[in-house]
Amino acid sequence: MLVSLEITREDVAAFARDGFLIRDRIIDKTTVDRLRDAMERSFQGECETGLMPDEVNWKPGDDPHVTRQICNVWKSNRTLASIILSEAIGRATATLNGWPGARIAQDNLLHKPPASGGTPGGSLGMHQDSAYAGWAAPRLMCTVWIALDDVTRTGGTMEFARGSHLWGASSPIEAFHNPEDYQSDFRRAACAANVPYPDMVAVEVPAGGGSIHHGWLWHGSGPNATRNPRRSVVRHSPAKRDSPATLDMSIRGTSGSEPTLWIPRSFRSSGAMGKVALSSLTPTRVRTSPGMPLE
Repeated sequence: MLVSLEITREDVAAFARDGFLIRDRIIDKTTVDRLRDAMERSFQGECETGLMPDEVNWKPGDDPHVTRQICNVWKSNRTLASIILSEAIGRATATLNGWPGARIAQDNLLHKPPASGGTPGGSLGMHQDSAYAGWAAPRLMCTVWIALDDVTRTGGTMEFARGSHLWGASSPIEAFHNPEDYQSDFRRAACAANVPYPDMVAVEVPAGGGSIHHGWLWHGSGPNATRNPRRSVVRHSPAKRDSPATLDMSIRGTSGSEPTLWIPRSFRSSGAMGKVALSSLTPTRVRTSPGMPLE
């Protein structure tokens, strides 16, 4: 199995209470190595499917200290897609939130560079994912974050404010990429929630480990002060509901029936699927929304 994310009743209770789960192992070392290689090739501009990602925030020659990001690389690289579109991730996300299924709204590749020349790798401002999902009904996301390096607090790993998904909704933050103070908006939210001393939890796991967090949980990451990069793969999922401009990648049958994953026709061909062992992703269909031409 490429992805291991079994969810127990105890996990569901902990997620409801804390807003997150942390796992030491989601993917194995071999898969980590394959994803690192695919990530490097993606940042060099390679698109093996012929489809560009939706957003590329860094390219060779740009500032080496900023955190690099690519959004929706699943359509460009089949190795990364085999994890991002994993049935296990969809099922875990749906189970934790009590949803009938889960879609994919967006993925991210994040590469936080190591410190060099006295300058640490850039931070990511603390925020709530669901604040950016005004198009969704319900307006709720759930995110799976997989580390591709051993991650520590000093290395700029993900940080959660335990229970902050219960504070209520805030607006999108002022500065997301490489802010001077990555906790400024978060501190205002904590003050408004009358929580002067939030319980902060760093996701410190080996490569292949990671976390799942609630869409309204406050989270972010500080600068990378180590000599090692901090690379990760992220999937953001809303609940399975009909919603404009969102590709339905739902996992159906979370109560025992056969699951179905939805992927675009342009991505699949018998030869390509065989190369990355995506046989678990059949049957394959596509659902489109008005204004969203796929083929």
